[in-house]
Amino acid sequence: MSHYKSNLRDIEFNLFEANRLDNMLGAEPFEDFDRDTVMDIVNEIDRLAKNEFSESFVEADRVPLDLVDGEVELHASMKRGLDGVYEGGWDKLGVPREFGGFGAPSQVRWAAQELLVGANPALFLYISGGLMAVVLGLVGTEEQIEKWAIPMIERRWGGTMVLTEPDAGSDVGAGTTAATHIDGETYHLEGVKRFITSGEQDYHENIIHLVLARREGGEPGTPGLSMFIVPKYHVNEDGTLGERNGAVVTNIEKKMGIKGSTTCELTLGADKPCVGYLVGGVHQGIKQMFKVIEDARMLIGAKSAATLSTGYLNALDFAKTRVQSADLTEMLDKSAPRVEIINHPNVRRMLLTQKAHAEGMRALLFYTAWGIDQMQLHPEDKQWKKLVDLLLPMLKGYSSEKSYELLGQALQVFGGSGFLQDYPMEQYIRDIKIDSLYEGTTGIQSLDLFFRKIARDQGATLGALSEQILELVKGGPDELAEERRMLGVAMEDAQAHIGVLVGHLMKSMGGEKEAIYKTGLHTNALLESLSEIVIGWLLLRHAEIALAAAPDAEGDDVTFYEGKIASARFFARHALPKARLRREAAEQEDGAIMEMSDDAF
Repeated sequence: MSHYKSNLRDIEFNLFEANRLDNMLGAEPFEDFDRDTVMDIVNEIDRLAKNEFSESFVEADRVPLDLVDGEVELHASMKRGLDGVYEGGWDKLGVPREFGGFGAPSQVRWAAQELLVGANPALFLYISGGLMAVVLGLVGTEEQIEKWAIPMIERRWGGTMVLTEPDAGSDVGAGTTAATHIDGETYHLEGVKRFITSGEQDYHENIIHLVLARREGGEPGTPGLSMFIVPKYHVNEDGTLGERNGAVVTNIEKKMGIKGSTTCELTLGADKPCVGYLVGGVHQGIKQMFKVIEDARMLIGAKSAATLSTGYLNALDFAKTRVQSADLTEMLDKSAPRVEIINHPNVRRMLLTQKAHAEGMRALLFYTAWGIDQMQLHPEDKQWKKLVDLLLPMLKGYSSEKSYELLGQALQVFGGSGFLQDYPMEQYIRDIKIDSLYEGTTGIQSLDLFFRKIARDQGATLGALSEQILELVKGGPDELAEERRMLGVAMEDAQAHIGVLVGHLMKSMGGEKEAIYKTGLHTNALLESLSEIVIGWLLLRHAEIALAAAPDAEGDDVTFYEGKIASARFFARHALPKARLRREAAEQEDGAIMEMSDDAF
């Protein structure tokens, strides 16, 4: 049996009961989709995820992929999983129709991606060529679209994003890989890149690397970086593949998790010229690459949420069948019957904590995807892009941190058995830890959230979102009155928290330069509070829908709606009060930690 347990009912709830996807379907630009079509897609991908796609989950983790003469051969089970995606055309689901894709709503694309990345995250990372092709379609020249973007989709080529260098990790602007101009858009690249996901494998006939490099005379930092198309194999005029380019994998990283994903050191121009083509004919590398980075950050949020969800559902099944100890009410009676551990209060607490957060993160994922759909439906309204930009660091930063923490609770439900490879929990934890490091650490996400998405925006987008949340706080079903009150209190605490950090920022700009440290010490905490407020709001919205639907519910929907209400109530009472503690810590910050000598640590 597959390790993977999906939650199709909650996905359907988010799509059609919470976000009303029906209202977008059947008309431009989604005229080819209706509710039945969407659910047929979701159900088929769920079948694929639980079968062919998850088949290699264990083998790819246990049996190393080796680099032999610059090549990596994927396991046959991995190739069968990739075949299932490509033969079904699912790699084209979110690709715009003008590039040969299906042009599905973003919410449908992310429903599919949640299922696949939850079933086998390491394998899913090989399906990146479509994203790179879409980016090239948006920023490349007409010739580049025809020569590179379209074949990447039609011929199922692989794709990578190539930023990091050994001495330039998150500080991308410190990169030293050099680009020497040869002619027109053609350059020769020299340097070493590392942590390149899917940088080498034998499944795709070609791999297109999108590489950041510093052009001759390029200014320091990110403004001097340009983006280049660097193919594994050159492409002849007739479209056939030519000789190998001078971009060679020289090491495969040995990792804690996602071992089935080839994370590579990529050496450019060592033994032969590495030819690259300037994307779009313009030196706007970091701006162009951010189109990839933003999508990747959303993927990591989806990966975290999906892994927590399957971890929780595995733990739930175990708790319903594992019999151990008497009921707490009869703990003194040595002859009392043993009960399933789901009857123990502490186990129920752990399970509901996981359930509420998994559903909340999924709600945040689909709300963000809903915002992307609004961007497509209303391209003239720039507020939708700003909303998505505000949500992304929460989705990526909070989901990756909290899922890792709560998977520890999921493992705890199994007791000692969870520590064994008999169950998937230990691999889930190893595979998910990368998420708080991928595509900008949580600290970087929190700085982005505060400085770029709040301070630079003067709080306008956050204010608009807050107004929507306040509408719910002001009124609703009596059954949720206390939870709405708690949401309102958390909002006040977060607003005060922001005020403290802005105050330190203003002091630093006014001459007290080191005051900015006090801001930096509490941006992670702010990210947590804002994320939990948005999630709390979404869960309470879901609970209101469930309360309205419950009287007419039948079958499994009766307990499904009961669970939605319970998740919202539990999250409000156990997560939202933490905003006050974080605000108080920010208010009491004296900055002493920055005055310690390094040797005192």
